[in-house]
Amino acid sequence: MTTKHLTSTTLQTQPVISRRRMLAASVALPVTATVFAGLKDAHADGHASEAQPNAIKNTFTMGDLEVSTLLAGTRTVDAPQNIFGMNVSEEEFQTVSEANFLPTDKAQFFFTPTVVRSGTDVILFDTGLNPAGITAPLAAAGISPDEVTVVVITHMHGDHIGGLAGDDGTPTFANARYVTGQVEYDAWAKMDNEGFKAKVQPLAEKMEFIGDGDSVISGITGMSAAGHTPGHMMYMLESGGRQLALVADTANHYVWSLAYPEWEVKFDMDKAKAAATRKTVFDMLATDKVPFVGYHMPFPGMGYVETRGEGGYRYVPTSYQMML
Repeated sequence: MTTKHLTSTTLQTQPVISRRRMLAASVALPVTATVFAGLKDAHADGHASEAQPNAIKNTFTMGDLEVSTLLAGTRTVDAPQNIFGMNVSEEEFQTVSEANFLPTDKAQFFFTPTVVRSGTDVILFDTGLNPAGITAPLAAAGISPDEVTVVVITHMHGDHIGGLAGDDGTPTFANARYVTGQVEYDAWAKMDNEGFKAKVQPLAEKMEFIGDGDSVISGITGMSAAGHTPGHMMYMLESGGRQLALVADTANHYVWSLAYPEWEVKFDMDKAKAAATRKTVFDMLATDKVPFVGYHMPFPGMGYVETRGEGGYRYVPTSYQMML
């Protein structure tokens, strides 16, 4: 297999932590989540609702970039402490949840890829669970799959790679080149994972592999954020003197993961490293007051973070800041 690299930088499997170069941490949610077909909201219990979501895309400009967060799916799950806060008592989980007005018997998951227009490029970050789930919100943003020029995969969990191709193997984004982390690809290539073999490996010849600090295009920089998966990456967007971080699965819930970074999450492959990465990433974002998009934050998936007490954080959803 012939591979291409975006830069000649030597890739390291042990990147140095700094405010711009992080250890990797990522979290995946179950890949059985339902997706939008058109504008219908189907839930995991199998009962389709005719109620339409408030929106399936949120668009704003940032310097020369046009950014849209896309709602590619949503799902209600039972017993959230089976996923979040696995290392704390039921009483602590209950107390924290009640203080944040959250029920403890159910939770709502969101799946939020991001698409960026920059000059002639249309860059999609992650692809949801299947082609139908990503093409509907792309259409709402005025983008057809053939217009996507770059697909960036933050990590290889099924809810991020599922939209790369249909069940018959037909690529969803016929005209795109693909970018992903070298460490992440190499780790999954050694696993016996059906999703990776079906969705990612067939595209390997079209992939460009990057490491911490490498660029996708000018103004979009990859940052190592491992732990959730071995080579999970986040991306920093910069234009017009503004920044926006796409943190992917660094934290999967705004309270049970972000606010309490040491709470263990079922789908973090290296739980200690994932917790350390959450602290590094959110310390940086809080200090610099940089907004971020979280793949599993409540749609439209965007907010700020501030420090809270002893090593914790508070998520502050955006309102109109990005419109100004």
